[in-house]
Amino acid sequence: MAEELICSAKGCTAAAQHQVVWNNPKLHTPDRRKIWLACAEHEQSLRSFLDARGFYRETQPV
Repeated sequence: MAEELICSAKGCTAAAQHQVVWNNPKLHTPDRRKIWLACAEHEQSLRSFLDARGFYRETQPV
C-alpha cells in the first residue's frame, strides 16, 4: 500500500496536490531541486515564502 503524501505546511494534515519545487542557490548546484508538498490551500503561501527568498522554481502536480 502506498503511503499518502501530506502537505508540508506546518500543522497541515491534508493530502498533497502540488509539488513546490525549489533550490537555494547558495547551498545547491543549479540543477539540484528540493520539493515541498502542498495541499490546494497552502500552495500559494509556500510558493510565496520561497519566491521572496529567490528559491522558488516551479509548481507541478503530484
